[in-house]
Amino acid sequence: MAKKRFCVIGLGNFGYHVARSLFEAGHEVVAIDLDHDKVQRIQEFASYAILGDAGNKEFLKGQGIGEMDGVVVSTGERSHLSTLITLYLKELKVRQILVKALNEDHGRILQRVGATEIIYPEKDMALKVARSLASPNILEFIPLGDEFSISEVGPPAHFLGKSLIQLDLRRKFQVTLIGVKDVLTGQVLTLPPADYLIKDSDLLILIGKSADVDKACRSK
Repeated sequence: MAKKRFCVIGLGNFGYHVARSLFEAGHEVVAIDLDHDKVQRIQEFASYAILGDAGNKEFLKGQGIGEMDGVVVSTGERSHLSTLITLYLKELKVRQILVKALNEDHGRILQRVGATEIIYPEKDMALKVARSLASPNILEFIPLGDEFSISEVGPPAHFLGKSLIQLDLRRKFQVTLIGVKDVLTGQVLTLPPADYLIKDSDLLILIGKSADVDKACRSK
């Protein structure tokens, strides 16, 4: 995995864990906050922990922000500050600007001023928990718009020992299997052939409408 450079602005609980996770994954992380205690807390888990005002464009420019692979903005309840920082990041030509929004209206404003991705931590976690309860076979999913997703699914019992042609997921459920990961070996097979037999050590990577993926996993 190629090492990347990221900046996390705002080191509350969300920003702290994002910065730490990126750092522990082997990336270079610049962590910025106005609170001395928060900067001290992240020092061990960041390449550079900086006490400074990210609402100052010249300060951001001085940190080489424009050369980062991505910047995460998480400034708590200070919606005006996150909006201003997002605008500055856009002007500095940051490629990926991920911003924590307070609500849907705030998210729309952030998109207008340049955010490439809006993060709703509580909403996203609530959806994940609800999905894991309602569809326990689905281990992970990546939403693609309002309806579609890429889902990582543990094979339901009625999939086991059957070939893809027997399951006929695309015709029956409008769901496409784009990959299979063997949890024992870690090997990933992309676009498996029609005669591939599903086994219990497989994780299935499916793309389609979320409701259709749920239906395919429940149907027998």
